[in-house]
This record gives sequence, C-alpha cells and structure tokens, in this order.
Amino acid sequence: MFRFIISRLWQGALVLVGVACTVFFLFQVLPGDPVALLAGQRSDAATRAAIAADLGLDQPLPGQLLSYLNDVSPLGLHPRDSAGVARYGGQVLLPVGGGRALVLKAPYLRRSFQSNKEVLSILLDHFTGTLWLALAAMLLATVVGIGLGIVAALKAHTWLDRTLVSTSILGISVPSFVAGILVAITFGFYWSRYTGLNLTGQLYETDPFTGRHLVLKNLLLPALALGVRPLAIIVQLTRSSMLDVLSQDYIRTARAKGLSGYRVVVGHALKNALNPVVTAVSGWLASLMAGAFFIEYIFNWKGLGTVTLRAVENLDFPVVMGATIFIAALFVLVNIVVDIFYALLDPRVKLG
Repeated sequence: MFRFIISRLWQGALVLVGVACTVFFLFQVLPGDPVALLAGQRSDAATRAAIAADLGLDQPLPGQLLSYLNDVSPLGLHPRDSAGVARYGGQVLLPVGGGRALVLKAPYLRRSFQSNKEVLSILLDHFTGTLWLALAAMLLATVVGIGLGIVAALKAHTWLDRTLVSTSILGISVPSFVAGILVAITFGFYWSRYTGLNLTGQLYETDPFTGRHLVLKNLLLPALALGVRPLAIIVQLTRSSMLDVLSQDYIRTARAKGLSGYRVVVGHALKNALNPVVTAVSGWLASLMAGAFFIEYIFNWKGLGTVTLRAVENLDFPVVMGATIFIAALFVLVNIVVDIFYALLDPRVKLG
C-alpha cells in the first residue's frame, strides 16, 4: 500500500508539472504585453525594462519556466539570506554553495501583476464561492438524478421513461457554458418575475442596515447550470443499475413474500443499485470545480473562474498559473484519495 500511494503521488506530481508547462507556453501566445500594460502607453524603455526585471520577464522563456517551477515546488533552490527565508518561509535542508540552499517550503505562487497581492491569498478568497457552487451542483444533481432514475426504471418502456431518457441524453450532450446561458436567460431574465431569481448575485450580500447576510437563492441558477450534465449522467446510471437489480432473484422473492412495492424498492433494490452511482459521483467534485469557470463568468459569481478569466484578460500571469495549478492539484488529490479507497476495498487495484 505504501508503494501504491508513493506511485500515485509521483504520477500526480508529473501531471502538475505537465499542466504548469502547458499553461506557461499557452500564455506566451496570448496577444499583448503585460509589461506594457503595467507601464502604460507613455512609459519609456528604461521603465519597461525595470518592470520586466522586477517581474522576472527579462529572462529567456526556459529560464522563466524553471524559475517558476522552482518557486511552486515544495523542494527548491533559494537564497539563504534573510530576504530569501522571509519570502519563501521554508526550512533549509542542505546548503549547496553560492549563497543558496535546498529548501523545504510551501509552494510559492508569487504575486499578482495587477494588485501585487499574493496569488495564494487571492485564490483562497475566491475558493469558497467555487466550492459552494460545486457542492450545490453535486447535491442537486445527485438528489434529482437518483429520483428521476428510479422513476424511469419503475416506469420502464413507457412514455415517461422514454421522455426522461431522451432528456438526459440531451443534458449530457449540452456543454456547461451553453446550459449556463440557457438557464440564465430563461429563469434569470425572461421568467425572473415568476421565479424571483436574479441573473447575477453572490452567496453573501451586504445590506446597509442589516449587514452581511446569506442569500441562498442566488446559488440556485448557477448550481442548476453546472449540475445539468452530472444530473443527466446520474439519471442514466441509476436507471440502468435499478433495472439490473430489479431483475434479480432476491427481488422476485421479496415480492413473492408480499412485501409492498415501496419496501422492495427502498429496502432491497435501491441500496444495491446505488453502488455504481456512488462510485461515479465520488470523483466528480473536482471536475465540477474545474467546470465552474464559465458558469461563474456567466452569472458573475465570485469564484476561481471569475478571477482566472479576468486575469487572462489582464495578462496577469501569476494568477492564471496559480489558479490552474490550484485546480489541477485539487483534481489530482481527489483522484488519489479515491484510488486509495478503491485499493483498500479491492486489493486487486494496487496489485494491478
């Protein structure tokens, strides 16, 4: 098991390095110059050169990439002086000469070009909004999807079953940003007088008289838009699993004993039918957080997606890189935890 965990951690680290390299080179092809954007149109060459040197943008691209990977890595080569120790806050493990040392530290995501705030602080400020949005979408998709899947299985081969299956196929096919636009226009604009829901809004709003308060209704539309695809998948999984379980011998035995339909479905069939559904749902949270980027932008939701897309518009390289690595690390961590649970439940996983 120890070797299995180390193997997964090593594979996850390689994935993060690949993500960092890919985003770094993709950022280089974006039109615009962050130095010129910061310096302004009337700046001279000396000012732009000073800004580029301060941001580390005067180095060749390979040097910039290696410097960034050295900063975000838990193990890095950094100056041993007081400024270096204060900047990275790490523990010196091994002096290597030249005033540098191998340092064990927390990943340093640098500072924003625009606000000069630490990127990690910016991400943590917006992480809560994305997390609540992903949790709400997952809860909505799971509860409604399982319910509709059970109905489709119990009404198999009827018009209701065919309608639910056709609608779920449509939900799987529609991209999240298209679903977001449709949900926003329909329920937040044209039908807003009937639904009472706003096109945009935040989880917390501040009133000048009552102060800061929770507004859960603002979470409903973005959660619905983000949860359309997983909801449709859960409907399909639940229906298929329920049909398989309902054809088993022990279900026929339970019915022959005179048990009510409710007890047969809930007490015997449902708990066995939900196993593949729970397996599928367990690894979706990180995917939903990554997929929330465009949903947040459509609904002007304060989250990682909004801050990342604005950073792309402003050529704020550290924020773009930090947000991408943050989401990728979360995705890798969730998958590693799921793999470990699978290995604990089924020894064949780690042996394979």
